[in-house]
Amino acid sequence: MPRTILPGFRLAMGCTLVYVGVIVLLPLAALVWQAADLGWARFVTVVTGERALAAFRVTVLAALGATAINAVFGLALAWALVRYDFPGKRLLDALVDVPFALPTAVAGVALTALFAGNGWYGQLLEPFGIKVAYAPLGIVAAMTFTSLPFVVRSVQPVLEDLTADVEEAAETLGAGQARIFASVIFPSIFPAFLAGCSLAFARSLGEFGAVIFIAGNQPFRTEIAALLVFIRLEEYDYPAAAAIASVMLGAAFLMLLAVNAIQLWSLRWTRSAS
Repeated sequence: MPRTILPGFRLAMGCTLVYVGVIVLLPLAALVWQAADLGWARFVTVVTGERALAAFRVTVLAALGATAINAVFGLALAWALVRYDFPGKRLLDALVDVPFALPTAVAGVALTALFAGNGWYGQLLEPFGIKVAYAPLGIVAAMTFTSLPFVVRSVQPVLEDLTADVEEAAETLGAGQARIFASVIFPSIFPAFLAGCSLAFARSLGEFGAVIFIAGNQPFRTEIAALLVFIRLEEYDYPAAAAIASVMLGAAFLMLLAVNAIQLWSLRWTRSAS
């Protein structure tokens, strides 16, 4: 009889599968089942309606913008926290997790107060014609705030585990800092970086509380898909709400599958190259 590392593996695995099934799979199945009540023709009509397509477009474009911002600054923040020592480092490291702990509605109210026309940031930006509150930029700002920790916390432990041997070897061969980062460091952290970006994107797709306060919620301009789902629920049109939500669920699922495939390819390529 094979020995297991931990006793009671079958019981633990059974409890885990039951928990995941009840907490995750069952609600998702209920969502798909509710959407299926529409029938294919009605489902297509709902999800391809002008207002739904506009909400999808606003949500995806804002999520892409927030992910791009966090990809750059999240990586830079993780790099600074790992590679440098400076006063207030522990405080900054703790502040990264604030979006996890802060209720998103509170974040939305705070961002609206900052970026409003009379806010600390808004009164500096609006004279240059840059309007953030009640505009698409406000959606990007809210999504950026709530999804920042995913990139930082995904990349940070990988950077901490990197040894300096390979970097020192590349430096002795005459490689500059930019070449070392592009050829040595970034390929090593790429799977974690991609995972963090994908989680940030998925988090942005589903953001609701922080967005509705700063977006203005104007149909065809600043209305996100999550808000449209909420509106359909208030109208007691549960199948339509489930249909719109299932499209977002399917998009996030396909994106995560693609990311996992890219990560697998990257790991195989890195192993073969080494």
